[in-house]
Amino acid sequence: MIDFSHFTPRLQILLSLILTLVVGLLWYKTKVWLVPVVFVVTPLVLIGLLRIPFYIVITFIIFSYFRIHEAFPILIPLHIPLAFSLTSFFVLGWHIFLSNNIKAYWSIELTLVCLFLGWAMFGMMFAYNKEAAFNIFSGVLSKVWVMTIAICWLVRSIHHFRIATYLYVVAGAIIGLKAISNKLEGIGLVEGTRVTISRNIGSIIGDPNDLSLVLMFPMSFTLSNLLQPSIGKIHRVLLAVVSVILLWAIIATESRGGLMGIMAVTGYFAFKRIKNKVYVLAGGVILLPILFVMAGVSDRGSSGVDESAMGRIYAWMAAWGMAVENPFTGVGINNFYLNYYLFSPYWDGKNHAAHSTWFQVLAETGFVGFGLLITLIMLLFRRLWRTEVECRLLPIKERNSIVTCNDGIFAGLIAFCVAGTFLSQGFTWPLYILLSMTVALAKILSERLADEDLTKVVKETAN
Repeated sequence: MIDFSHFTPRLQILLSLILTLVVGLLWYKTKVWLVPVVFVVTPLVLIGLLRIPFYIVITFIIFSYFRIHEAFPILIPLHIPLAFSLTSFFVLGWHIFLSNNIKAYWSIELTLVCLFLGWAMFGMMFAYNKEAAFNIFSGVLSKVWVMTIAICWLVRSIHHFRIATYLYVVAGAIIGLKAISNKLEGIGLVEGTRVTISRNIGSIIGDPNDLSLVLMFPMSFTLSNLLQPSIGKIHRVLLAVVSVILLWAIIATESRGGLMGIMAVTGYFAFKRIKNKVYVLAGGVILLPILFVMAGVSDRGSSGVDESAMGRIYAWMAAWGMAVENPFTGVGINNFYLNYYLFSPYWDGKNHAAHSTWFQVLAETGFVGFGLLITLIMLLFRRLWRTEVECRLLPIKERNSIVTCNDGIFAGLIAFCVAGTFLSQGFTWPLYILLSMTVALAKILSERLADEDLTKVVKETAN
């Protein structure tokens, strides 16, 4: 931010006179009062935006990930993601290069994600369809890459962290309600029963499987906050309502991956809070078939579970063939679907998605990219575990706040790994948001522990 306090009074008066003169000339030449108003207001708006970089970037991520503007097409002409994207890059560039408000730091997780995405970018040169690879990289993956690092640097306090998690919960509730509304009104249903949103305009959440994973992300943070012992009754009731909305919406997608994600999230929290693990396992065994019946998956199964299962197996076999044929770089990002015909052992007349994050990454980035992704996820789990252990050194109130955030990320990452086994999400937002929040929370904790140690040293010295 520009510090005008360093300007002398004469210089400040001179700048004010020049600005006044320019505004007067604009009005005199154009005779349109709106022109000088815009000239004056625009700098003020920019200064205001520079003061809230965290909220700008988080808003961009929410619209990009939850596709709220596509769920409510009336917002599409406003080009909200594009506007916040450009604003985010401007604000980040300003604070990184022209001010000292953002403290840049690095971690091994950021190194791994840069290696992984960098390898995917390198593989574009050898992609079967270079145009398709470049389009997905320039349109989605490059933004994901930049914003992953941006979140790490912009989430600078536990307060920011809590705001971000609650914004995810609110956005999830909005999309969940829209999905339930579509289900009840019979809008955009696939196979007659599976709910989607804005399928008619080609939205990402127009696929029931992708919609279920989008809803799974806020589900983990909702349950994490709901189970926090120190929240108020009204707060708890609202979170309980949101959890029901999200559960209903995920079940309405009839996504097997989504149902497995629900099991993973609820199983994580049950495993942490129930001492007798036998009860947890028994509850899982009982809950899974109930969810399948509620979702109507058993009805789908009676007319084609074998066909659906074989379709996934054929897709995974095709992915393996792509990786063996191109072991180092794969066929290129966004190229699995286009090359399915060449590598599938069975052709039913149309191309298919990988139906697995792991096989998608294996096919599109080769064994090198797959190894980098597995290493990255293992490091994230290790970091989350260390955060939970180290936060025990803090006072109980701060500890509860960090544990709540850490639990939400941990459950979200488990859900991603489980649901991702059946959904192709290797190069979309979920994993990278979880990564950036993991790194940011660890940084916040390390700074807080350093303050604690410093305080102890001061007290010991004083005594």
